[in-house]
Amino acid sequence: MDWLLGRFSLAEDLGIDLGTANTLVASRERGIILDEPSVVAVYKGTNEVILDGMGVGDEAYQMLGKTPGNIAAVRPMKDGVIADFEITEKMLRYFLRKAHEGRAWMRPRVVIAVPSGITTVEQRAVINSAERAGARKVYLVDEPMAGALGASLPIAEATGSMIVDIGGGTTEVAILALSGPVEVKSVKVAGDEMDEAVITYLRANHNLQVGPQTAELIKKTIGSASPMSQEKSVEIAGRDTLTLRPRKAVITSEEIREALREPLDSIARAVLDCLEAAPPEIGSDLLEAGITIVGGGGLLPGLPNFLTQQTGLPAQLDDDPMTAVVRGTAKFVENLDLYGPVLTGEIEVS
Repeated sequence: MDWLLGRFSLAEDLGIDLGTANTLVASRERGIILDEPSVVAVYKGTNEVILDGMGVGDEAYQMLGKTPGNIAAVRPMKDGVIADFEITEKMLRYFLRKAHEGRAWMRPRVVIAVPSGITTVEQRAVINSAERAGARKVYLVDEPMAGALGASLPIAEATGSMIVDIGGGTTEVAILALSGPVEVKSVKVAGDEMDEAVITYLRANHNLQVGPQTAELIKKTIGSASPMSQEKSVEIAGRDTLTLRPRKAVITSEEIREALREPLDSIARAVLDCLEAAPPEIGSDLLEAGITIVGGGGLLPGLPNFLTQQTGLPAQLDDDPMTAVVRGTAKFVENLDLYGPVLTGEIEVS
């Protein structure tokens, strides 16, 4: 019976970008079929998902910072790895079932993108979660490799390619050639750290307390990595840290750029460290090919120009940076026999 279910599942093999902030799922036939926040709403003190197991993704994200006392909206992923095994399993089960349009009996092969620096124990946690959620066979691939493949970089050639993947919890920097990593750096500084920097800045400079969702909205609305031709401002609402009452304040894009300086410098340092550790012969390739930026954090305006200023290399944003990694996993799914050697692990579920 297990073999028979596996045969039926072949048409639904999936690639998954299991991110700290968002989870994306793609199939080789239908392309990207799911893009939802990696958030689960549970009854406080338990791991029971609310709404009969449906309080996951978009539904749960709306509850962040607004839940009543008996409900908690949690992110089971932290820094790109599993922080809560049981809740991650339930989240994956929900996403797999939704991707298969409610057909719980489907048992797909899945390729999951993971940060390059995770340990064997953390890899096993991802594999076990996916297996318990209903996967028949699980492969893992490093996020930089998946992102480079999704961005159509020539990773199989002898020419060096450089990718910077800025997600929610981690930034992965890699130089790739001949279907493998030449040099890789991973830092736990990315979109979430930028949001926290905005929160800290507003508290210190405006005596205003805001939540992660507001900070993310500010970052997306007026944030930038380098000076823009037209600076912006926005009025935001929060809680005064002195009076503890709600109030509003006007924040400028120059202020948010100052707030983001520290996490951006950390990302630039990781890129420079990767370049300095790479063989000298790679340098000439990168002078031509430059740096390709993927991941949701790459959408920050002015980021390519910032990295160019810091490294001296041309930098460009992928056409669809948010989906580059999951598009890469879908390509791995489509050509598992070809790409199998670059995968970091696999397990057959009996």
